[in-house]
Amino acid sequence: MELERVDRLTAGAVGEPGHRSFYLQAQHGADVITLLVEKQQVQLLAASIEELLGKLEVDTGEGSGDDELQLQEPLEPMWRVGRLSIGYHEERDLMLLELEELVDDAEEAEEGDEAGPVEEAQLVRVWATREQMRGLARRGAEVVAAGRPLCQFCGNPLDPKGHVCPAMNGHGSPST
Repeated sequence: MELERVDRLTAGAVGEPGHRSFYLQAQHGADVITLLVEKQQVQLLAASIEELLGKLEVDTGEGSGDDELQLQEPLEPMWRVGRLSIGYHEERDLMLLELEELVDDAEEAEEGDEAGPVEEAQLVRVWATREQMRGLARRGAEVVAAGRPLCQFCGNPLDPKGHVCPAMNGHGSPST
């Protein structure tokens, strides 16, 4: 599926920190595509977009305001993203976000059984302006930062009920 020049592109999370589900959402006309992603994918995507935009020799605005970057209900993801990539098409002055479905091909066949056909991953290609991608990067970074704070020693998320820090050899939680 290819979405040419989307009207809206955003990231968001639903749930309490530590138990959130993360989504990417693109809208083209009346069509809204929602995909389930991991927090680390949103974090890496935001950083990668900013890095790519920094390499381009063109000015890029800040993109959409926060009110335009909220997830649209209902949140019914088509599938979970396994791989994502970004690129820039200079002649069209558009950025590409390519999202590939996570396909579980790790199911092992029982002894003597032949493995069945591997399911082919679905693919969504989203074309967006530099400003829309910058807005996605900003929103993604905000969504990730709204989670649990990170431990200053090990970098793992801190739980409200305590944290056994591996940097402290599992002997308790450092004072924060």
